[in-house]
Amino acid sequence: MNKDNISALLTGIGVVTLIVGFAIYFNNPELNKVPLQGGGISNVQLSIDKSHFKKAPEFQGITSYINTNETKISDLKGKVVLVDFWTYSCINCIRTLPYLVDWNQKYSDKGLVIVGIHTPEFEFEKNIDNVKQAVTRFGIKYPVLLDNDHGTWNAYQNSYWPRKYLVDAEGYIRYDHIGEGGYMETEKVIQNLLSERSKQQGMKILNLNQTKLSNPDLQSIDFNQIKTPELYFGYQYARDGLGNIEGFNPEKTVDYKITSSNLEPNIIYLQGLWKNNADNMELVGKNGKIMLVYSAKSINIVAGGKGQATVKEDSKASQIMNTSFKGKDINVQGKFTIDAQRLYNIADHTNYGNHYIEINAEGSGFKAYTFTFG
Repeated sequence: MNKDNISALLTGIGVVTLIVGFAIYFNNPELNKVPLQGGGISNVQLSIDKSHFKKAPEFQGITSYINTNETKISDLKGKVVLVDFWTYSCINCIRTLPYLVDWNQKYSDKGLVIVGIHTPEFEFEKNIDNVKQAVTRFGIKYPVLLDNDHGTWNAYQNSYWPRKYLVDAEGYIRYDHIGEGGYMETEKVIQNLLSERSKQQGMKILNLNQTKLSNPDLQSIDFNQIKTPELYFGYQYARDGLGNIEGFNPEKTVDYKITSSNLEPNIIYLQGLWKNNADNMELVGKNGKIMLVYSAKSINIVAGGKGQATVKEDSKASQIMNTSFKGKDINVQGKFTIDAQRLYNIADHTNYGNHYIEINAEGSGFKAYTFTFG
């Protein structure tokens, strides 16, 4: 082989090596990172192919605004936007709110805008005054849009509470999370999109350090140990029938009776005169009873109307609830009073297991919507 051929061969090898090197660099997420100020790192690429990402749909059919004036997704271009679908009586949504409040405090001045899309499950959640009270109670400072007719819900083709979409500064949906959990992952995506935004806008890359949220009111939930699903009282949403032989009778008032002490688990039993409404059971008589055998660590009831109820747990005797596992909304007499249409925590146990609960409702107009568990 002559010198010219050797030179050509070496040149060819060099070019191939260079191409392979670039391919490895730009396709290896561990190598392709941009340093942050303060020593952190971010997966911000010099250029990103966004052809496979969808543009975030415009907010549609919004009936009211809380903490903001009229807001459109198009008005937020240049910001990183977290779109959160929620409803205020949903326990799964409630357990995510402290994280959203924390992220709003940490990142709102760094380019993040959180928009809560409040899409109701029950009729009473369409009432703006109810939602405003909840926004205040949960310490929400970011914009909340009332999606009473599910216009935005449908535009995003959503089917879940809660659900979070992260939209980058150019309006592309870059992340989608259904349900609870994934908080560290979600916050990391927030940080990466904010760093990407800073670079695109010629700003200094932000020093974003992830911190663990410390909140004593947050329970550690092991969903594998919750054996009882959410149970609805209204005939429109109920997945299963009642334990009573009378069953559901849409729009009728029924005198329910419990004929056996052997209750089937995960099924609601009623006693007394109750009206069958689409999304709730309404006590018509002066007194009524709700019984349930469930398997979880905590139990909540979404209730409204008026009146109060005495709660007994794990005992069919006449004594009031044991104070060691009474819920946050139960007073020392073992009672909770309806002060709003909302979720009431009625029992908290140390461990997961099988439990019996009995609710003695007092006062015509007491409405029960759903049982949820933790």
